[in-house]
Amino acid sequence: MRAYLSRPQAIRLDLLILGLTAMFLGYFAVWLPGPGVGLQLIGVEIGEWIKFLGVGPRRDLFYLPPVAIGLILALWTALWPNGRWHTWAARVLAAAVALLAFPAVAAVASEPRSQWLARLLLIGLVIAASGLSAGLATRPPDRRVWLAVALVAVAGAALPAWQYLAVRPVVAEVMRQPIGIGPGVWLNGLGGGLVAAVAMSEYLAGQQKRRPPQRQPS
Repeated sequence: MRAYLSRPQAIRLDLLILGLTAMFLGYFAVWLPGPGVGLQLIGVEIGEWIKFLGVGPRRDLFYLPPVAIGLILALWTALWPNGRWHTWAARVLAAAVALLAFPAVAAVASEPRSQWLARLLLIGLVIAASGLSAGLATRPPDRRVWLAVALVAVAGAALPAWQYLAVRPVVAEVMRQPIGIGPGVWLNGLGGGLVAAVAMSEYLAGQQKRRPPQRQPS
């Protein structure tokens, strides 16, 4: 892919991949730096652990990072040609990453649907977007896809961080000591912000190319 890109486009591609990687790594890094090893929760764990504090369905926001990564990949491939194996591999990867938010089988069997249905719907959205992107890829590239990517990236970065900041005082009260902000929160936030910035840059660059050249005054 890089062989067909200009230098600015190649740099934006590298930054986009860097942002997605930061979001992915952030999900497996510590979010809640508790006082002991057993209470240092990573992104994968915090959504499950936090339900015991009575947060309710809002805990689903902690599962947004893998869904956001998957949805960004799926949308991005709408701008790729269908004839390359990289395109289909990225779509499969999008669905695979989103499945990290899949609820445990025991939870589906024993817990109310309000505890896991939203996650299943979001995973289904990623899979549907992967299929839709295959259809969009047969048409001329629509730069508005980058706007959707930016929106998803902001949601995937901001909403989990907002939910963490909302529950942090509750956790601090339960543990009876101050609770900080783990590196996973920062990685996810910065990665999502970088993806959003690159997506907006791509959109604006495309808009600039579409503008007709202005006539010079005679």
